[in-house]
Amino acid sequence: MPTTERFQTAIEKLYRAFHSSKLHPECSRQCAVGTLCDQNDFWSHFSDHHGDTQLNYVGRVHQLLGKRYHGYSPQELLEIEAAFLEGCGYQLPLHFSTKNYVNATDKHVHFKGLCAAIQKLSELDQSRDPLDISVLLDYLPKNKSVPTKCTLKV
Repeated sequence: MPTTERFQTAIEKLYRAFHSSKLHPECSRQCAVGTLCDQNDFWSHFSDHHGDTQLNYVGRVHQLLGKRYHGYSPQELLEIEAAFLEGCGYQLPLHFSTKNYVNATDKHVHFKGLCAAIQKLSELDQSRDPLDISVLLDYLPKNKSVPTKCTLKV
C-alpha cells in the first residue's frame, strides 16, 4: 500500500515512542503530536486547551499563512492530538475541571490512543488504515456466497 512520506515518518516516530515507553497523553511534548514534532510543544499554542480542535488566534494565523510542521497544518495537528486523547479515553478538551479517570501511564491506554491517532493519520492522507485487518480476512473470491453452515470433518 503506497503511503506519503509524512505518514510513514509519523508512524515510525509514534512506533518508537510507544515501544520505548515515551508516550504520555497529558504531556504536550510526549503525546502523539509532541512526538511527531520531535518532543517540542510549540503546537500546543495553536489552541487554548490540550485536546481542543478549535484554533485560537495564533493557530489561525499559522493556518492562514499555510505553515506546515512535519508535513501537517496546525488544524491537522490538533485533530491528530484530539483523536489520540479520545482513543486514550479522555473527555476533551483536557482541563483541570474535567473529570478524567485515565491511567496516563498504562500501555493499554497508549495503544488505544495510538490506534486512534494512526486511523486519523490515514484519514488525513486519504489512505487505507494500516491497522484495518478486514482486507486480510477477505478470503472469499469475488461473486462467491458466504457459507451459512460450517461442518467439521474429523
